[in-house]
Amino acid sequence: MSERAEIVIVGAGPAGIRAAQTLVAAGLRPIVLDENVRWGGQIYRQPPAGAGFTRTKQALYGFEAAKADAVHTTMAALLPQVDYRPETLVWACDPKHLHTMHGGRETPVAFSHLIIASGATDRVLPLPGWTLPGVYTLGGAQVALKSQGCAIGERVVFAGTGPLLYLVAYQYAKAGANVVAVLDTSAFAAQAKATPRLLNQPATFAKGVYYVGWLRSRGVRIEHGVTLEGIEGTAGVRAIRWQRGGREHSLECSAVGLGFGLRPETQLADLAGCRFVFDDLNRCWLPERDAAGRSSQAGIYLAGDGAGIAGADAAELAGRRAALALLEDLGIAAPVVPDAPDAPAIERKLASNRRFREGIEQAFALPENPAARWPDEMLVCRCEEVDARTLRECVRHDGVTEINRLKALTRVGMGRCQGRMCGEAACHLLAEASGQTFAQVGRLRAQAPIKPIPIAPMLFDENVAAIPEEARDE
Repeated sequence: MSERAEIVIVGAGPAGIRAAQTLVAAGLRPIVLDENVRWGGQIYRQPPAGAGFTRTKQALYGFEAAKADAVHTTMAALLPQVDYRPETLVWACDPKHLHTMHGGRETPVAFSHLIIASGATDRVLPLPGWTLPGVYTLGGAQVALKSQGCAIGERVVFAGTGPLLYLVAYQYAKAGANVVAVLDTSAFAAQAKATPRLLNQPATFAKGVYYVGWLRSRGVRIEHGVTLEGIEGTAGVRAIRWQRGGREHSLECSAVGLGFGLRPETQLADLAGCRFVFDDLNRCWLPERDAAGRSSQAGIYLAGDGAGIAGADAAELAGRRAALALLEDLGIAAPVVPDAPDAPAIERKLASNRRFREGIEQAFALPENPAARWPDEMLVCRCEEVDARTLRECVRHDGVTEINRLKALTRVGMGRCQGRMCGEAACHLLAEASGQTFAQVGRLRAQAPIKPIPIAPMLFDENVAAIPEEARDE
């Protein structure tokens, strides 16, 4: 049975690499599709080969250098035993086929079994000025530092909330960048109250405390419980404004790294036909999966942050667990991988990790009803240039209560990002304008292509004709 299996893993981060390792140990040769130039994912992103980088892994990854090296080394050893395809964008999925773009050419990839380890992206909440040159997501700022060896500006402010806020600020300051402030919308009291849950992972908690202390000792201004008012500038960022304790504040800067935690990349699972359910912990719609990573679709498995934010350590565990489930479904005995836990141990560790995640969400909650403060003239969807007024008027005049109806009438989420950047903001605004909860407005359904692709190769590629109508963009 295993000889007929065509196994594909989407993603070469911690989850995808551990899944590949487990399958190879069982004698299989999976295809590993990686959007990046080199394996490691976002958390363990590597500089391009031959880029002239001289920074060590200790400098790039700090406390996580040993883990990053272990993941990188594992994948390097696997390369002769897997079909690794870097710089390959998966942009659509239909039954038993993925559609990929590599080197300007569209190529279908058949599968009998699919592990989706698509990772996460920044959770973006807009504010006035967020479209100015010099405003980056936290993830974008991290990519600039790790892959290109540069900072996003000469005077950088990091704003929003979540553990990534402090990690990226620490990485920038450690690399020699001028970090002038960290503006956290979460209150310090909430973070202190979450400490008992955060101590479920004492080492991780200690690292977070260290980042904050290190930043303060270097003179980096840290403000808690702020309300972000806007980013000022014309041709670029000039300053950021916020409120705290009823007082207005402003700080000159040349760049802003903005983010409110992470959200899973679920578009591919949506196109694959997986059922979704609203998850209160992740505050978003997630594809259903069992404890082993099996989705509602036979032969499709979910692992890592793409199925629910849990962090790099949990992603490694979930990748191995999904691969073990796949082997079980193929009737293949679980292989022995040195120092790798078995299925029951993985599930216990993942259950413990969820308690830590509950602490993270308690400590770094999103701003309450963020859309209530957004001015009518502020862009919500920058691709289609849809402002808050347009969305509110659509709700008032047309009685819209569901996000896909709002999309159809205003084109919010129909641009290049396909709602990856603006979709959550549109849902918050719809909930506020219609008097519903965030869950009640529904989820923005994915459409192919889930990420931008060049159109010219598609016009002349015979493979495109094989894509079913339901898998095409609307």
